Amino acid sequence: MQPPTRSDDVPDARRWKRILGNYSTPSRPRSLAELAITALPLVMLWTAAWFTFSLGYAWASLLIAFPAAGFLLRLFMIQHDCGHGTFFAGRLANDWVGRVIGVLTLTPYDYWRRTHAIHHATTGNIDRRGIGDVDTLTVREYRALPWWGRLKYRLYRHPLIMFGLGPAYLFLLQQRIPVGLMRNGWQPWASTMATNLAIAVVVAALTWFIGIKAFLLVHLPITLLAATAGVWLFYVQHQFEHTTWDRDESWNLHQAALYGSSHYELPALLRWFTANIGIHHVHHLSSRIPYYRLPHVLRDHPELRDVGHITLLASFRCVRLVLWDEAQRRLVSFREIRARDF
Repeated sequence: MQPPTRSDDVPDARRWKRILGNYSTPSRPRSLAELAITALPLVMLWTAAWFTFSLGYAWASLLIAFPAAGFLLRLFMIQHDCGHGTFFAGRLANDWVGRVIGVLTLTPYDYWRRTHAIHHATTGNIDRRGIGDVDTLTVREYRALPWWGRLKYRLYRHPLIMFGLGPAYLFLLQQRIPVGLMRNGWQPWASTMATNLAIAVVVAALTWFIGIKAFLLVHLPITLLAATAGVWLFYVQHQFEHTTWDRDESWNLHQAALYGSSHYELPALLRWFTANIGIHHVHHLSSRIPYYRLPHVLRDHPELRDVGHITLLASFRCVRLVLWDEAQRRLVSFREIRARDF
């Protein structure tokens, strides 16, 4: 994996932010069409999964769960754009579409919007870690931990936890309360509790209609597959070898946005289902760009293609990168640190 391009061919990140402002206007017809071609197929696939399950074809229902999860993931990406105020021109439309989608994605919209804004405002800042990001220790911090602290961090970073149990815990349990904002007034609590109530109503209605067993065996695979894909995307967007982390005194928001976020180049179909979120360096530098305009940026400014570039195959190697080496300015693996210690 090559380090991100930081040559004279790529203008200063602050200047890029000004350039990218030209792409920030949403199109209402396009946004409505995107919402329709995402939500309607999800409803149809969910219904098909339930129907095949009711006929005794559980295996077919499970197969249908994969494309259904793709559409649920895409719906979350629309919620993500609503949270940035980019899906529609008006705040009211963004917020209420985001809140409704949040019931389906198990993500309290207003609470998530605040934590995600913190993530954008602090990305790549070592001294402001903790909200809206993947917990990342420096090599020095890891070495200073007692053995049980190291074990805890290694378990947290293990792929079976990070991409297996982790997504289920995050979406089914953690997001039921405003973790990280529990002492920040009533709004985070109102967001999570209102979403929980709406989820309970939807679940009660569906279980009354199709039964608890059918609901769990149809809906749970879709939810867990989408959650796992979402966590994976978020991980790769910032946990790549030549990302950037800096101490508060030397941290720069625009540089961290451009060079601390990846350009995750996916095949066309996956790019569609993930709503171009792989063009994450551009998104972080100018989060007001609707996702359907992000490819236009790369088309018009091809010099941005190589910044933080990661292919699908290369992304799997990111899993082993778990510690930030402040001396070498890159993420390293446990194995590499262990080899240095001997």
